Amino acid sequence: MTDATDASDGGLARRTPLATDEAAALADRIVDSVESVIVGKHDAVEHILVTILARGHLLIEDVPGVGKTTLAKAIAASVDCSFKRVQFTPDLLPSDVTGVNVFNQRTSEFDFQPGPVFANVVLGDEINRAPPKTQSALLEAMEERQVTTDGVTRELPDPFCVIATQNDVEPGRTYELPVAEIDRFTKKLRLGYPSPDEEAEILDRVSGDRIGRDRDGEGRDGTGRPAGEHPVESLEPVATVEDLRRARETVASVEATEPVRSYVSRLTAYTREHAALGASPRGSIALLRTAQARAVLDGRDYVIPDDVQGEAPTVLAHRIRPESGSRTGADVVASALDSVAVE
Repeated sequence: MTDATDASDGGLARRTPLATDEAAALADRIVDSVESVIVGKHDAVEHILVTILARGHLLIEDVPGVGKTTLAKAIAASVDCSFKRVQFTPDLLPSDVTGVNVFNQRTSEFDFQPGPVFANVVLGDEINRAPPKTQSALLEAMEERQVTTDGVTRELPDPFCVIATQNDVEPGRTYELPVAEIDRFTKKLRLGYPSPDEEAEILDRVSGDRIGRDRDGEGRDGTGRPAGEHPVESLEPVATVEDLRRARETVASVEATEPVRSYVSRLTAYTREHAALGASPRGSIALLRTAQARAVLDGRDYVIPDDVQGEAPTVLAHRIRPESGSRTGADVVASALDSVAVE
């Protein structure tokens, strides 16, 4: 096993994994950092971290104003990595996402201008507002971690994670995501509205009532940030990109025994037998990888069936198209967990 490699290698070399307890401590630091901004979404924060550690991508679907974008920005700000945001609109072009070749008059050659997809964390805001042609620009990037433009293939940074938000309350003004794109999202989450107490805490954190004055007379709150500034703007990284890369190596090395792998396979097979479209083999891989990440968050270097069961609803449900209109993908996954025995 080699020593930890330099961050400039693009992630191509093997790195020394963190010890399991070190990776778990790293995850705790990131979760604590995000929760200094996001109130009452502990499970969602952990789901996002699991997705990143499992080398996946995340789709967050919910109504406007519940913190989808802020949550994604807080995750990125907690790790010292590159972050780009793409606001998806009906007139957005694929080249606006991936990049474009621009003619350089000085050199009489075409120079590639990379698009926002060339970042460690890419926030695709309201992704379903763009037409399928533009959404498909992400297919190669999400699956192969590369972008091909004008016949030239370019590697994306390591790590690379797409966190996309989706508006589900304006169906007449949005586009349905292609099945191939949905299947590339490791997890799909809903945040939901905060409870009254949680909402009161949110208001307290942004309220001027908490703001005092520093020696220069500038309004500041308890964290020392300027008055009126959103808490996410003052987040400081608690981990480096190299920390994250090594933690992902830790997750990849978590033991998943044959009985656990067989259980994952039987769960996904059940969804194919009881739905018009069941979970794909990509879904099986995603379920196993997220179970490995969940084990690390719990301080273990081996997967247990509880890890698989805890991850299955957010990993498999969005990939399933039930035969009956009254059932949902979540219903099929719940039936699978009830029906498929752990052996």
